[in-house]
Amino acid sequence: VPFQAENSDKSSVESDSETEVEQVSVYHKLLATLKTSPESESEEEEDESESEEAGESEAETDSEGSQESGEADGGEEEKNDVPDQEEGTDTAEQALGQEPADGADTSCGPRHGVIEEFTDVKHESEFSLETNFMEEESGDCDADKRDSNPFKQHVDKELEDKEVEKMSTLPKTSSQSKWPRLGQLTFSSTLEKCQPWKADKEVDVKHLHLHKPLETTWPKVNKPFLSSMNKASDPPFTPLQRELFCIMNTYRDLFYPERNALTNGEEIRHAYCLHALNHVLKANAQVLSNNTKRRDQKPGTVSDDHRDQGLTRPKVLMIVPFRECALWIVHIFISLLEVNDKRKIDVSNKKRFKGEFGSDPEEKPPNLRRPEDYEAVFAGNIDDHFRIGVAILQKSMRLYAPFYSSDIIIASPLGMRTVIGAEGEKKRDFDFLSSIEILIIDQADVYLMQNWEHVLHLMKHINLLPLESHGVDFSRVRMLNLNNWSKYYRQTLLFSALQDPQINSVFSKHCFNYAGQVAVRNVPLSGSISQVVVQLPHVFRRLEAENISCVIDTRFRFFVDKVLPEYRDAIMSHTLIYVPSYFDYVRLRNYFKKEDLNFTHICEYSKKAAVCRARRFFLKGEKQFLLFTERFHFYKRQVVHRIRNLIFYELPTYPHFYSEICNMMKATDSGADATWTCTVLYSKYDAQKLAAVVGIDRTAQMLQSKKNVHLFVTGDN
Repeated sequence: VPFQAENSDKSSVESDSETEVEQVSVYHKLLATLKTSPESESEEEEDESESEEAGESEAETDSEGSQESGEADGGEEEKNDVPDQEEGTDTAEQALGQEPADGADTSCGPRHGVIEEFTDVKHESEFSLETNFMEEESGDCDADKRDSNPFKQHVDKELEDKEVEKMSTLPKTSSQSKWPRLGQLTFSSTLEKCQPWKADKEVDVKHLHLHKPLETTWPKVNKPFLSSMNKASDPPFTPLQRELFCIMNTYRDLFYPERNALTNGEEIRHAYCLHALNHVLKANAQVLSNNTKRRDQKPGTVSDDHRDQGLTRPKVLMIVPFRECALWIVHIFISLLEVNDKRKIDVSNKKRFKGEFGSDPEEKPPNLRRPEDYEAVFAGNIDDHFRIGVAILQKSMRLYAPFYSSDIIIASPLGMRTVIGAEGEKKRDFDFLSSIEILIIDQADVYLMQNWEHVLHLMKHINLLPLESHGVDFSRVRMLNLNNWSKYYRQTLLFSALQDPQINSVFSKHCFNYAGQVAVRNVPLSGSISQVVVQLPHVFRRLEAENISCVIDTRFRFFVDKVLPEYRDAIMSHTLIYVPSYFDYVRLRNYFKKEDLNFTHICEYSKKAAVCRARRFFLKGEKQFLLFTERFHFYKRQVVHRIRNLIFYELPTYPHFYSEICNMMKATDSGADATWTCTVLYSKYDAQKLAAVVGIDRTAQMLQSKKNVHLFVTGDN
């Protein structure tokens, strides 16, 4: 089910205490048969239909005393409030080619009101792994003999029961190392003692075991990121790509929390696309080569040497936040598969894909002044509800392939959430996630602004035993899959713009790779407070919480009892309260209403008219307080004028939001004569966020001392 209707309602969110999915005993009976099932799976795929789920999130209302009990997730309401797009300098749609998409059937496109999901069933036999054979001219018939390549070494390792038990029960051992470009790395593993590992100074493409034609196409595709001073003999990698790919190619898990949409985002995307495509081509070449051997062997011959598949075909799952990201990924895949202009690959449904994943120039609003990072993140088509299957077979690519006929699935968290469904729903499916070998989660920080529950929901349903056989030939299935050990072989690549406890938790609690993990752990030296350009006293007020579970309640009581009374006086007008969590925002809003305080509020669900009204009231001083959510700032970046007093109810998720909000004060007309204040609430559990704002040295001092900290930042820092 590769593509979900945009207008479908978002599903209800399961709690974090969701129980594990119970496996059906019928499946174990199927394992006992081990009968060859060469029939096509198209019958099951054609029977698939979308699970249009009832919406659970209610739109926010402005009625007095209303109680907010819904999730603040990134479903349709949030998507409709995504900021107006701005004109990008170069979009993936342009990179895919300039031919018009008028000939494409875009009636099901997101901008035309999707009624029914499109799935390509016409090319089923052409892209079937079971019925195709390796082309002799490709020179890859002996792909399975290359025992030195990392792909073979990783998938061919046979774990023992005691090793699996060890990974399930014992903690990981770790070691530290510093690399020239990535910086401080933490290597961790359970099965083997971690030894310091140095980066390769020189990388020869021929020694990377890239599958044809990637050895030829990669230098050309990656050329825009290389220095103009590079010689033809120099490695076709940037320093960052070289070190990242060095780790990826060992099939270790990787967490890189320094992705930047402005600087290195595209470099990273190209690197993980190369790794994913290399993995798929090698895996498919092994299957096609074994098909040829089975065809040529004598009738009645039984061999156990051709176990080369998982329980389902999808091997790579790529999670990205917007359609524009999927458009770029497919463009990179096509570029990597085309050796030259004369040898173009056949891409099925390309025009349709451009029509549904590209951006419509007519829908772009007039240019608005927004920060550069905003323009980079929200370039192109920013719809966040999609999924698409991609099948690759030698010299052809099939877009919109049914999931059970796909090699790669590209999706957003919301797109995955609506197909996985919730317990008790009739139409739900997650069997296609059973044999995922590489999971790539890019721009993980954006999902914190959408709905992190969707990511957790996905992680709970990946690499589980399928509930149905889906036409699999059990004689070709690897033993690691039959033993339900897929999660111990899955490589997870996690890229984010920041360190966050929720992202760290996914990497530490949901990744079980036997090969180990590598995490980049650099500490910020200065912090974003150095980017504040207005003269402003910063008061950091520490609250004491007994444990992390009671921080939310402790912060609320601290704010209500100790902070808010200082601002109730009418003299303390124009006070903006910045609230990162929507739940905290609702709690504060209800308290302000109960206390009949003179306030207005803006959140990510507020309509344009309500936003304009709130900003006008605040500007004229008719409302003393303005409750302001972080996700509204993330999606809109609108300047609020006449701020005189600023309260950070909690440290912002993005460090640069701290300086952005503080710098809004310079828009005040009487700025030279104003007495401004900035108050920040923090606890010892906010160490990462605090370090990103004030720097690591100040953070250490502030956490050791239990006193409030006063900092004064001048305009020239």
